[in-house]
Amino acid sequence: MSGLSADGYVLAREFFQRGVGLVFVLAFVAVVHQWRPLLGDGGLTPARRFLARVSWRSAPSLFHWRYSDRFAVALAWVGLALAVAVVLGFPQRAGTLATMGTFLLLWGLYLSYVNVGQIWYAFGWESILLEAGFLAAFLGGHDSAVPWLALLLVRWLLFRVEFGAGLIKWRGDPCWRALTCLDHHHETQPIPSVFSWWFHHLPGRLHKVEVAANHVTQLVLPFLLFLPQPLAGVAAVAVLVTQGWLVFSGNFAWLNLVTMVLALTALPDAWVGGADGPLGGLAPAVPAAVPAWFAVAVGALFAAQVAMSWWPVQNLLSRRQRMNASFNPLHLVGTYGAFGSITRDRFEIVLEGTRDPRPDQDSDWRAYEFRAKPTDPARRPRQIAPYHLRLDWLLWFAAMTPSPTHQHPWFAALLRQLLAGEPAVRRLLRHDPFDGEAPTALRARRYRYRFTTRDERRATGDWWHRTPAGEYTGIVVR
Repeated sequence: MSGLSADGYVLAREFFQRGVGLVFVLAFVAVVHQWRPLLGDGGLTPARRFLARVSWRSAPSLFHWRYSDRFAVALAWVGLALAVAVVLGFPQRAGTLATMGTFLLLWGLYLSYVNVGQIWYAFGWESILLEAGFLAAFLGGHDSAVPWLALLLVRWLLFRVEFGAGLIKWRGDPCWRALTCLDHHHETQPIPSVFSWWFHHLPGRLHKVEVAANHVTQLVLPFLLFLPQPLAGVAAVAVLVTQGWLVFSGNFAWLNLVTMVLALTALPDAWVGGADGPLGGLAPAVPAAVPAWFAVAVGALFAAQVAMSWWPVQNLLSRRQRMNASFNPLHLVGTYGAFGSITRDRFEIVLEGTRDPRPDQDSDWRAYEFRAKPTDPARRPRQIAPYHLRLDWLLWFAAMTPSPTHQHPWFAALLRQLLAGEPAVRRLLRHDPFDGEAPTALRARRYRYRFTTRDERRATGDWWHRTPAGEYTGIVVR
C-alpha cells in the first residue's frame, strides 16, 4: 500500500530504531548492575514482597509467573543481547516480523522490571522508553516502506514529552515565567554534571535566554512536528539542540537521549545527505509500499492510540496537570514533564560510619562516597548520563525530607545493609571507608551545599562549599 508510506524517511527510521535499541542497552545494563542490591531478595525494597501485594492486572510482569534474583538478572542479559542486536540492525535486516517481535519482546521484558521496580523505576523516562520501544515495532523492517501513521505516532509521543514539560514549567514555579529558574537549577538539580559548575556561573542574562529558548522549544515548536517540511524538521533540530544542551548541563539519565532519538523521526533523509550522503550506507533499499497485513496492524495501532490519547490530552489541558503519569499498566500513551518546581537550596545527606566499639560524637567517623552525588567538596561533579544511578537520584529526594528513615523505608534499609556489611549494596558505592568490613555504627548528617564562587575555586580547588544543617538520624548501631 504505497499511499500509506512515508517517502524520504528511511534513514529516520533507521536512526530511530537503532537509537531506541541503544537506550535499551543502557536500561538493561542498569538492571544487571543495580537490580540485586535495590530490588533483589536481599535488597532495599525486595521485588518479591511487592509481587505478593499486587496483581498481574495492575502490574503486568513476567515475574508474577516466576521470580528469583538469578532469573531477573538472566532476563536482563537476554534484553541486553536483543538491544545490541537492534543497534547492529540485525532484526531490521531480517524483516518486519523479526523487527516487530524483537521490539515487542524488549518492551515486554523491560515492562516486567518497571512494573515491579517500585520507587526505583518511577521516573518518566522509563515510560518514555517503553512507549518508544513499542512504537518502534510498528515502523517495520527493511522489507517494508516506512508507515506514515506509525511515524506520526512517534512524533505524537515527542509532542507529549516536550509540550507536557513546557506546560508543567509554565504552570508551576513562578521562576520559569520570570526566566530566573536557571539561577538555581544548575546547582540544585539531582546530579550536577561535569560542566554544571560553569553553567551555574554563566551571566544571569544568558540564563534568561536559556529559559526563554526552552519555552519556545517546548511550548511553540512542538506543533510544527505535524506540519509539512521544512517546518517539522525545524522543530526537530530545535529539540536536538536544546536536549544536547541539557546533556552537557546536567545528568538526567537517558531522558535527553531518548528525546533526541524521538526527534530524529522528523528529519527527512535529504537533510542528512540522503542515500548519496556520508550516512547513506545505513539506508537500505526498501519497497515502495507497506505490506497489506502490516498496514492493517499499523492502522489498528493508530486507532487505539487515538482513543487512548483522551487521557493525556485531558491532563495537558487541566490546570491540575500531573507531571509524569501512565494511564494504564502497559505504560502506553502517557503524559510527561519535569521540574515543575525548582529548589533554591541544595541539601545532601552524608553517611558516616565508625569502627569504634563505643561510638559517640567524638569517634573516628568516616564518610561513604556515592558514585555521583556530592559528598567531598573537592570532588569534581561527574558525567553519568545517559546512564542512570538510581540510588544517587533517590538520595537527592531523601535529603529534602526531615525524617528519611520514616518517609523513605528504603533509607532505613540502606542503613541496615551497610551496618551488616552487605557486599551487593557496597557495590553501589564509589568508596567504602572500611574496605568491606562492617562498621559498628552509622550516622547520617545533613549539609547545605552550594557551588563555590570563582574566587573560592581558585583559592581552595573545591567545587562545593558546604555548611552543616543538622543531624539526620543520630547514631545507629548494629
